[in-house]
Amino acid sequence: MAFSDIPSVYDPKKVEEKWYKFWEENEFFRAKIEPEKEPFTIVIPPPNVTGNLHLGHALNNTIQDILIRYKRMKGYPTLWLPGTDHAGIATEAKVKEQLAEEGLSKYDLGREKFLERVWAWKEKYGNTIVNQLKKLGASCDWSRFRFTLDEGLSRAVREVFVRLYEKGLIYRGDYIVNWCPTCKTTLSDIEVEHEERQDKLYYVKYPFSDGSGHITVATTRPETILGDTAVAVNPADERYRAYIGKTVILPLVGREIPVIADEYVDMQFGTGAVKITPGHDPNDFEIGLRHGLPIIKVMDEEGRMNESAGKFKGQDRYECRKAMVEELKEKDFMAKIEDLTHSVGKCYRCDTVVEPMVSKQWFVRMKPLAEPAIEVVKQGKVQFVPERFTKIYINWLENIHDWCISRQLWWGHRIPAWYCQDCGETIVSRETPAKCTKCGGTSLEQDPDVLDTWFSSALWPFSTLGWPDQTEDLDYFYPTTVLVTGYDIIFFWVARMIFMAMEFMKKEPFKYVAITGLVRDAQGRKMSKSLGNGIDPLEVIEKYGADTLRFALCTGNTPGNDIRFSWEKAEHSRNFANKIWNASRFVMMNLEDFEPGEVEIDKLSLKDRWILSRLNDVTRDVTEFLERFEVGMAAQKVYDFFWSEFCDWYIEMAKIDLYGEDESAKMRTKQVLYTVLERVLRLLHPFMPFITEEIWQHLPHEGRSIMVSAWPEYRPDWQFEDAVNMQLLMDAVRGIRNIRAEMNVPPSKKAKAVVRTGDAKTHELLRQNIEIIKALAKVSEADFIPEGNPAPGKAMSCVIRGAEIFIPMEGLVDLEAEVARLQKEKSDLEKEIASVRKKLSNHNFLAKAPKDVVEKEKQKEKDYLDILKRIEARLKILSGGS
Repeated sequence: MAFSDIPSVYDPKKVEEKWYKFWEENEFFRAKIEPEKEPFTIVIPPPNVTGNLHLGHALNNTIQDILIRYKRMKGYPTLWLPGTDHAGIATEAKVKEQLAEEGLSKYDLGREKFLERVWAWKEKYGNTIVNQLKKLGASCDWSRFRFTLDEGLSRAVREVFVRLYEKGLIYRGDYIVNWCPTCKTTLSDIEVEHEERQDKLYYVKYPFSDGSGHITVATTRPETILGDTAVAVNPADERYRAYIGKTVILPLVGREIPVIADEYVDMQFGTGAVKITPGHDPNDFEIGLRHGLPIIKVMDEEGRMNESAGKFKGQDRYECRKAMVEELKEKDFMAKIEDLTHSVGKCYRCDTVVEPMVSKQWFVRMKPLAEPAIEVVKQGKVQFVPERFTKIYINWLENIHDWCISRQLWWGHRIPAWYCQDCGETIVSRETPAKCTKCGGTSLEQDPDVLDTWFSSALWPFSTLGWPDQTEDLDYFYPTTVLVTGYDIIFFWVARMIFMAMEFMKKEPFKYVAITGLVRDAQGRKMSKSLGNGIDPLEVIEKYGADTLRFALCTGNTPGNDIRFSWEKAEHSRNFANKIWNASRFVMMNLEDFEPGEVEIDKLSLKDRWILSRLNDVTRDVTEFLERFEVGMAAQKVYDFFWSEFCDWYIEMAKIDLYGEDESAKMRTKQVLYTVLERVLRLLHPFMPFITEEIWQHLPHEGRSIMVSAWPEYRPDWQFEDAVNMQLLMDAVRGIRNIRAEMNVPPSKKAKAVVRTGDAKTHELLRQNIEIIKALAKVSEADFIPEGNPAPGKAMSCVIRGAEIFIPMEGLVDLEAEVARLQKEKSDLEKEIASVRKKLSNHNFLAKAPKDVVEKEKQKEKDYLDILKRIEARLKILSGGS
């Protein structure tokens, strides 16, 4: 490419698709096994096949891509393994929505035909998010793409299930589910719709069995009193501390139940004491597990009271409620009844209020699996970044309950268990059994349920690499290096991957867990449809390009913390992309007749040594931050260097030589400009891959792509000791610029400078580099005077290390007009000061005004006095004083 081909304006739409296609065609993303090298591996947190790219995905995958691109440039064999999750609940719901539009249900089709429809939906829509990740610039090895329901992963799931079952770590037991009494089926959480309803809150007295009084509980469902097995209070609630351990008599039933303490109890709800019905409430079920409470079911599958309901047997649940309320009133158990507005779950199909009910489910026994998973983190073999999440992880695993892994769905990994209809035997097998292993009967029925989606996801780091086969990929790329994920799924996914890996691989699944936060709006609020504050990442890409979105998500990002995102932030990143383009274009337009080579250190000027030294510092800092997964700090370092030091300072200083007569200075400056630009593009590449590739391809270069070029290394020979002297020149330029701004000197007018120095070194440094000060501070001439000489008249000054610089105002501004302006400003300011002082001397104001208002007035007085002092000093100078 020739320099003349460079468009004047950067257009991401013309660039991004072109370069992504180029990278894919050249197989730059494909991981290669190089036995003599240590690999760097990331497995993608698999997005749902139902998903679309949202800002959380964009953040997470941008961080992964930055790390992968960085390590690839460092020379590591890198594998970023992509894939998607079948997302049982969400995908099944999508297809059922389609069927509903046709007036059908999944039961009308039957299991096989329904699953055909789901696979068809997956083939059509399941890769939407994959294509969107490509738009983001994700450099995944797409040749190794996996899906949680593909044959290899399904085999791994069956293998794990069977091995855990044979080891006694998978069993079948009771668990609470959402039950629709009308449809007579369990419902997943996503199938339960919630709506606000007007209801009643019933306050019921439970008498102590020792006759010492009663405790009052509040409930919306009196009919479930029949299944109560405890009353619970919060252990921190002073009102009930003395009651913990006592027993009460269940109203209308006469059964004795304990008063227990549990932190789940909300002290603000009702009386702060609640009834516990493990058989008919999911939260009570969990409390029951914690406290070993019995489970009593008082309803059948049609929502009618069963034999455990005694005389209420056969009544509909609402009929029972009505009858019980009347009897509780009659027998003086009802303390009071209040109106209540609360959320009620109902069946999405028929609007029936859902009944939580205990049923048979499959579980994983967690205690034996949790222990190695705790140990591997305590030993530091798996490290959380930031470290504070270690405590959260360990605390959860130390208090873990058995994991319910069965789901009443059709889409997913079907549980590999068959029930003999002749003898009742349960057969768990890798393959479909032909006959019963106990009685030899052939009447076998497979369990209709599927496994929790997280079960297959828990195997992701090793199942994706070919396990249970001992593949080359598994041998080389496992354990993976880092997992990048949100703090919201540490329990759902991270912990499960670790305990499954320790059980089946006997080795941790990754060395680091880099935790990301949520993406919030500019005000720190969670993005949601109801608030209307969401930003579509694809809209940002469409408007400004993928690099802009990526960089905006990086800046301000620290591990484990939420970040704020706004259109304004996106615009700032777009401006940075434009700055990169314009600065690069300027450099390239000045590289005609230039052959790149090594900079000749002994011929460099101070400004050259300074910019190379600063580039060296930034290279070291960015590398260190990326090694610690601090991508936000790394991005900020390279941003500050490029925008401020390279563009605002070095390029402006370089123009002196580029437009001068000294040919050797011109060539030296071109060499430094090229060297800095080319290296900083490589530092920027992981963050902004598209624009850096486009510019790099226009520059003289070796290799086919910037993404496989070498990461810049720190160079000891570029750490010049005298580079710090550049700071003195920059201070001088800033000081003169401030004087010009304060005194409203028109940009077109060049100033004269008088430099008074106190030591020979400073004098020589400023004299040798005076052309830089002249060019950047708009100074026409500079005189040097020794310390002790009087200051020039009517001159503003600034002080820098070892020198004072005076700018005579005569001829630069209309002195009379400036004096008049300053006098008016002084007069206005004196009135403001008088007003503030009057307020502060008013005892009534001081006594009644809030403390922060009084402090604000005091600060106002201080600020006004500081400004007045500066105005008076200027007036003295401009009036001829010294």
